[in-house]
Amino acid sequence: QVQLVESGGGLVQPGGSLRLSCLATGTVNSANTMGWYRQTPENERDLVATMASTGHILYANSVEGRFTITRDTSKNAAYLQMNSLEPEDTAVYFCNLALHLGFGNDVDYWGEGTLVTVSS
Repeated sequence: QVQLVESGGGLVQPGGSLRLSCLATGTVNSANTMGWYRQTPENERDLVATMASTGHILYANSVEGRFTITRDTSKNAAYLQMNSLEPEDTAVYFCNLALHLGFGNDVDYWGEGTLVTVSS
């Protein structure tokens, strides 16, 4: 059974930086995508950034140029470096691992979420 453990959330002032970490434990097959989504009480869970095992990266328009996703595949870990944070970035951030099993079949796993608050 795969489990995702997130860390790194917290309170930061506008313009500041935070780094989120996500570690996947259990059996993770080589074809996968890890990434981050965020959710506020007013919105659905939205994509922030993902990075596939192929190296392909996708960012939401609102964070491109400010956030950077990286992975350590040897550790099944993903990281999100968030710079120039804005109050609009305040949300619960969820780590996601999608296992690509072939023939369009994916299995998704989610972390419990970590709160990021950007406020002065």
